[in-house]
Amino acid sequence: MNEITFCIEACGETGGFVARWDAPEGGGITTQGDSLAELHAMIADAVKGYFKPGQHPRRVRLHFLEDPTLALA
Repeated sequence: MNEITFCIEACGETGGFVARWDAPEGGGITTQGDSLAELHAMIADAVKGYFKPGQHPRRVRLHFLEDPTLALA
């Protein structure tokens, strides 16, 4: 498996983000982060922990279910 895709949603409760990947054979990964940078780190850590050594995908695609917005002052 060269690539997996996480679906990313904004979390209304925390203001952060929730990421989900459903494994084709069942199960999967769900993780969250308070910022995009933290989410990236949490996804990388979860992917490394989920897959056997040397079998994790080379790329992780992030699919935002809603386009993120940037608030400007």
